[in-house]
Order: sequence, then structure tokens, then C-alpha cells
Amino acid sequence: MHESYRQCFRRAGGEQGAVLDAMAAELFGGDDPAAVPADAPPSFDITHCMQGAEGVEAVNAALARGERFAVAFIDVRMPPGIDGKETARRIRALDPDINLVIVTGFSDFSPLEISRAAGPADKIFYIAKPFQAEEVVQTATALSQRWEADRALAAAMALLEEQKEELAANESKATHLANHDSLTDAPNRLAFMRALTDHVRGPDVFAMAMMDLDRFKLVNDTFGHLAGDELIRMVCGVVRDAVPEGGFVARLGGDEFAVLLKVSGEDEAVMAIERLLLACATTFTVFGHSVQGSASAGLVIVQPGMQHDPIDVMRRADLALNESKKAGRGIVKLFDESMDESIRFRRQIEGGLSQAIANGELRLVYQPIVARDEMEIVAFEALLRWNSPEYGAIPPGLFIPIAEESNLIHELGDWVLDEALRTLGQWPGQYVSVNFSPRQFRRQNFVGHVVERVQRAGIEPNRLQIEITETAIFDNAERAADTLYRLRQMGFRIALDDFGTGYSSLYNIRKFALDCLKIDRSFIDGMGKERESAAIVHSIIHLGRALGLEVVAEGVETEAHLRALQLAGCSHYQGYYLARPIEAGLAAELAHERFMAPAAADTAEAGAAMPGNGTQG
Repeated sequence: MHESYRQCFRRAGGEQGAVLDAMAAELFGGDDPAAVPADAPPSFDITHCMQGAEGVEAVNAALARGERFAVAFIDVRMPPGIDGKETARRIRALDPDINLVIVTGFSDFSPLEISRAAGPADKIFYIAKPFQAEEVVQTATALSQRWEADRALAAAMALLEEQKEELAANESKATHLANHDSLTDAPNRLAFMRALTDHVRGPDVFAMAMMDLDRFKLVNDTFGHLAGDELIRMVCGVVRDAVPEGGFVARLGGDEFAVLLKVSGEDEAVMAIERLLLACATTFTVFGHSVQGSASAGLVIVQPGMQHDPIDVMRRADLALNESKKAGRGIVKLFDESMDESIRFRRQIEGGLSQAIANGELRLVYQPIVARDEMEIVAFEALLRWNSPEYGAIPPGLFIPIAEESNLIHELGDWVLDEALRTLGQWPGQYVSVNFSPRQFRRQNFVGHVVERVQRAGIEPNRLQIEITETAIFDNAERAADTLYRLRQMGFRIALDDFGTGYSSLYNIRKFALDCLKIDRSFIDGMGKERESAAIVHSIIHLGRALGLEVVAEGVETEAHLRALQLAGCSHYQGYYLARPIEAGLAAELAHERFMAPAAADTAEAGAAMPGNGTQG
């Protein structure tokens, strides 16, 4: 048998190769055999073993040398030692990747039995005796090549798995760094805002406390900033230990901390924070210096269903903290509305706003949106103005959040949409961009409500752009994705406003049906001052272009802004350098002119000295 194998592999080259070359030359023409295309005969490094146990030892020795066999040809009957089935089992136990070829003229074992003993089945093959030399050579060649390919694939898969694990570790580390304070490793302001938002929307009563250290500046000035950092780390540990189970502690920055607690009422909340302040009122040893700890806290209780804005909750806690410092430090003060003069003013604004529509106190102004090529006016953003007889001109940034907290936002939004659509009919082809608040967007049957008003106005859907912020779609991503998809199917344009300031991510862009990204004016303003802002602007522009989205830069207020954005490849611009928000009549005139130069800013809205911020004008 071994002599047969030697003959088989010897004939794979040598004389037989020369004969084949001559035959090929005769068949295909040409006198030079080297000119005939033919693969070089395979070369094998062969080890002969007389018994199964010897073969097993050869495989084991090869593995120890860092070498591996690609194929093992195994006879079934090898008396007096172990048979082929046991040999195959032992070899497979040593090397799971080797290809086994069972060579037999008898049926001592069925293929299924051998496969069970030395599987997997796709690495076991069979040759019946008597065999042809070509059969053995072709099997050895094919299985050796397959073995090499399998090894290369396994190496590639191992590398990919290693890269995947490294990427997952880096992503996890980046996520941790983005949500945790580098000094104390406590959750940071971003993580706290998310937790606070969840609590505000939840069904339970909870308390939020804001606290900071008393006379912390004195520690920094006396012992240095390193000592101040060490004190903050130590206080953070004390606060974490003192907060009841289930509480959430974050470092907001400096010596300021925030705490969330689920409570049954005011008494429980006040007692919990008093215990926390008591734990902080101890002597800390900082770099060998004794420092007397002390902290003050402001506390606000939030009832479910109060529809508070998370930022407003923080503002109230901060007002209570200021009161505790005024009262002598080291104490906790519970927020009440007497601390906030603005609450009374807000209620007055809310009452006046409910009459503003009927009294004709509201109006829309329009700010052009121009395209990069030839500065063509392609659209106007509708911006709301309120001139109250009692308070004068009230900024949208003040009255729109008040309307958002009440049902007035729906009545206000309907008036804005109807007025914008009415004005749109005077333009030759531009579209109008209308802002919708998160509460409007979450309105029951929002799509049907918008469609009804557009049809009533006789306007094509593609002439209305619906501007929403990331907050509106982040509340319920699945519902938002479905709503935006249906709006796009009907022909409406969708713009994501203030992009980059909220929950921006590539996932949001891919998930939601969008036409346009609007870069927040804060990044445009920072382009000439901060490298980070310029990098963000360039990244958003490139992202928008890659995804086939329009990119509108808001807050273009200087020639330098415009030139930088043009060089970056921004597709659309909006801002005071081009034109301030203007009255409907002037907007109609500009719409018919179609093109504009920055000098058109001279047609600015009279008396509009207050810059807009995109969403609220």
C-alpha cells in the first residue's frame, strides 16, 4: 500500500508531467511545451506510517514542532494495532482541522460510524480500493488547497473577532467617558439630564436636590486646585454612600452635585437630604490638611403628571439652593413659588397669550433661505412675533415654552400653519418652513391634522417643510419614524432643526425620513473662534452631502461666515447677513425677484435687534 502511495505522488510530476506537456503541445499547437498554459504539478511533503498509533504520534509530533498535516490517508484494517476508525478518532482529537481520507475495500465500519467517531462529516472523505493514482493525487491536492483556505479564513475570522472586541471595548469606554465625570467617575450633567427626563416622564413622585460645597473657593485658594479636586472626590464618595438605595448622584461641574430620589412626599425628601448634608459636615484630611466639610442644598418635589420641563426642574432646585445659601449655608431649602418671580410673570404671559390670537396681536415674519448656486431664494422660514399691548414685544423664546407647557401650543400652532399657508399662495414657487414643537408633533393624528389644513388652503404638500427638533422624535422613536415616513410619502418636506445640539447621531439620520439638516447657529457663530465648531460644521455638511440631504446653515451673520460655509460645500444659507426676518409683503416681493445678494439685509424687519435661534425665531 505504501509503495502504491509513493508511485501515485511520484507520478504527479516527473515523467508523467513531461508526457502530459507533450500531449498538450500536440493538441493545442506549438513546439515549445513551456508555452502551453498548464499549472505546475503539486508538491507534497509526505510522511509514511505503518500503524495507526505511529500515525497518531506523527501528528502529535508535527503539532509540537508548529507544523500541521493537511490530509491523512487512513486504511481501515491495520493489524495488529488500532484500526482505522480508532486512528481517525485519535487524530481528530489532536487536530480538529485535518482532513481524513478513509481508504478501504471492506465495510468493517459504515461511514456514519466513522463520522460519529471522528467528525465533523465535512472533514471526512472516502476512497475505495482499488483506487486510481489520479484519484489519490486529486484528493490530496483538493483537500490541501481547502485546508490552506480554511486556515486563511480562520485567521481572518480571528482577526475580525479581535477587531470587533477591540471596537466594542473602545465604544464602551467612549460611552462611559461621555456620560461620566473624569474627576470622580460619577455620572455627569448629560447623564443626569437623561435620568431627570426619565423621572419627569415617569409615574412616580420624586425629589431633585442640587447641592454644592460651602466656601469651596477658600480650599482652592488656600491649598491649591489639586487639593480642591481631591476634596471633591472625597465628598462625592460620601454623597454616594449617604444617598438612599435607588438614588441617583451626578457631578454637574465644579463643586456642584445633583441628586434624584423617589419619595413619598416632602417630609421624606427633606429628611433624606438633611442626612446627606450631615454626612458631608465632617472633617476631611486632604494631603495632610484638615478641611471642615459643609454643603448646602436646594430641593424640589415633582408630582407625576405636572408636565414639567427637566430644565425648569433644575432651575427651581437651583433657586432653592440660592435661598439655602442666603439663609446661612449648611441647610436644605424646599422650593416654593415665592422664590421665583418669573412664575408669576409666566402666568400673566399665559393669560395674555390666550387672548393674543383673537385680538390680532400675533403676526408672522419670514426669513429667506437661499441656495448656494447664484443665491436663489428657495424658501422662507415662518417666524412668530407677539406684540402685547401690556408687555410690548415679547421674545418667542419666552412665550413659546409657556405655550408648550399648556394646551395653548395647539391653538397657536394651528394659527401659525394657517397663516403661513395663506401667505405661501402669494409666492411663485418657494416653499415655507414651519416649526412644530414636540408637543404638537406628539398630537393625536398629527399627520391627518396637517393634511387637512394644507388641502383646505389648496397648497401642494411639497411646498410645506415641517421643522422639528431631535427632542420631538427622541421621545418615541418608533412612532416618530412612522409619522415622518407617512408625511414624506404624502410629499411633505422634513427638516431636522438645531442639528448637533440634542441627541444627534448617525442612527437618527438613517432611521428617520428627512430632507434637510439645519446646523444650529451656535456652531456657525463659533466657526471663527473654535476649531471644534468648525470641525462639527464641516462634518455635518459632509454627512448631509453623503446622504443626499440639504444642509441649511442658520445664523449666517457675517461675510466670513458665508465664505467659510461656501468653501465647506454647504448647500443652503439663512441669517442676518442675507436678510433679517421680514414682513409678508416684502417676502412676496423678494420671492418674485428669486435671487438676492447679502445687501438685501437692508430690508430687515424694523426694530428686530434680537437675534433668532432657529426654532423660536
